[in-house]
Amino acid sequence: MESIYYVLCWHCHRRCKHCYETRFRPYVRDELEDVLQEAERNMPQIVDHLPREMAYEDWRKPLPDGAIPKRRSRIILSGGDVLTDPVRERLLYPALERITARYQHRGGVNIVVQTTGDLLTPKIIRELLDRGVWMISVSGLDDYHVGMAGDRKDTLLDSLIREFEAAGMHRSGLKSDHREWMDEEGPVYSAFGATDDAWIGKLWPRGRAWENSLSKANLTDNFCNAWSGGLNFLEYGRSGSEVSIDPTGDVYPCCLKTKSPIGNLVEEPLYDILDSLKGHPALEAINAGKPERMGITEGWSIDRFVEASRTEMPDGSPYQNLCIGCDRYFAQVLGPLLDDLRNQRRASRHGVVAVS
Repeated sequence: MESIYYVLCWHCHRRCKHCYETRFRPYVRDELEDVLQEAERNMPQIVDHLPREMAYEDWRKPLPDGAIPKRRSRIILSGGDVLTDPVRERLLYPALERITARYQHRGGVNIVVQTTGDLLTPKIIRELLDRGVWMISVSGLDDYHVGMAGDRKDTLLDSLIREFEAAGMHRSGLKSDHREWMDEEGPVYSAFGATDDAWIGKLWPRGRAWENSLSKANLTDNFCNAWSGGLNFLEYGRSGSEVSIDPTGDVYPCCLKTKSPIGNLVEEPLYDILDSLKGHPALEAINAGKPERMGITEGWSIDRFVEASRTEMPDGSPYQNLCIGCDRYFAQVLGPLLDDLRNQRRASRHGVVAVS
């Protein structure tokens, strides 16, 4: 895979109104212990079921002689916020150490820790770098994040830049259309937020962003056909491939998360899951960034899918986006088919005949 986006834990110190996942919120006492134990229990199996090697062929940037260069892949560790107490000590640091050990003699991997930024300190920055982190990515610089409205995000970023550079880090040249940043020597830092000029600026129709009727996307905004969408998720070994993983081990073709997972890494290796989905018309449509075509072989015409993409936001205003059609197709058709495929893989691993 070019990239794996691994949400380590649901715990966050904020409950932002634009968040795409309602489970990202503060937890206290027994609730906090429950979500932390779930993540701790699943993390070793999830990491052990990641690809044996984290590298890919970059078909978007061939060499002058026409050869396809091989690049080191990345694993993004996120939440919630993985720097909260006690997630940082009990889960993030052990995960970093396990991932580093897994790939130490297999070509390595670029590890990114994504955080809202306001929990970073010089001590934590040093602890992350000592555990092999290649990039610290600050993702909370927008007016939606609690406490970041107005000039506060600029003040925070200025302070963080001083701390990053004091630790020997330099700013990444991260741009979606500028691929050389992926070969940068670490450690590096980056910063972004859900601003109007950003790829996430229109907000996904998910979580609290949906509950608060904040998504500004329309039918022409195809989140599937973009980075962090389903585009190329089946193309492991090649550029553009990415999947998202929840603390439960559930795997999704996009960070937005489809209505049902495509498999679970606590149970089985990632590539076994992806191999079982190749050739399936609905999953190939997602892989091509054309979700409106996912139901054609099951009697869902493109016109029907587009109509199924129409709904109302909680505030009563009309809304139409392909993600809504995807959710409805998963709920009505694809979810049960994915369950059948999962049962078939499970039966194959245990040497029994699957009954559907």
